[in-house]
Amino acid sequence: MTAVQGTPVEIGTGDGSADARLAHPADGRPRPAVLLWPDAFGPRPSLDAMADRLAGAGYTVLVPNALYRSGRAPVVELPGFIDPAARPDLLGRLRPAMRALTPEMAVRDAGAHLRWLAECPVAAGDRVAVVGYCMGAALALRTAGAFPRRVAAVAGFHGGNLATDEPDSPHLAVRDLTAEVYFGHADEDPSLPPEQRERLAAALAAARVPHHCEVYAGARHGFTQADTAAYDEAAAERHWAALLGLLGRTL
Repeated sequence: MTAVQGTPVEIGTGDGSADARLAHPADGRPRPAVLLWPDAFGPRPSLDAMADRLAGAGYTVLVPNALYRSGRAPVVELPGFIDPAARPDLLGRLRPAMRALTPEMAVRDAGAHLRWLAECPVAAGDRVAVVGYCMGAALALRTAGAFPRRVAAVAGFHGGNLATDEPDSPHLAVRDLTAEVYFGHADEDPSLPPEQRERLAAALAAARVPHHCEVYAGARHGFTQADTAAYDEAAAERHWAALLGLLGRTL
């Protein structure tokens, strides 16, 4: 695995300054860029490790704090391991910040992050990949739909509420995509029931977007997140294989 370097960065947006972390191969040569939207718990050591793994595979990875308007990451104090007993309280404290992040704000932020990557000396190429986990899967989909000329690939893992019947549902962005799409759904995930999975797949097919959607049997919401009780090593490794395959084909 290539040696990597991780650096805190600040990204100016229309609403202030977003804290983020940039990971890239330590040799400083430009590499294809990946915008990684985290789950609701935000940037933290376990996300740093995931970004570093991607960087070690030859990518420049930007991990922003999506909830920066409510404070720097971590927006709420997090334990080293998020067990089922702690999860409801943590999410309850984060929910106001999550609800305050409107789709319009998310798209503005995505534009700021993409502009920053376009000027980043260790990011190569005109097109990027966007990856999201849990809440971040919806942000990844919105980013790819809003900036189709910039996004070559979009991947989402154990995303929730991706295809609701609301007029601003994330899945409506697929009609504008030019990216290849991969979704790895958690089998045991009340935030993305079968009817939403089917609605998302139907929208992708109708838009003639190259895509592959899979359900990870037995996996719970959050299965890639090593600092949570939902972590599933086998499912997480399967996700890595799918993600690196997508990046290798598109960037």
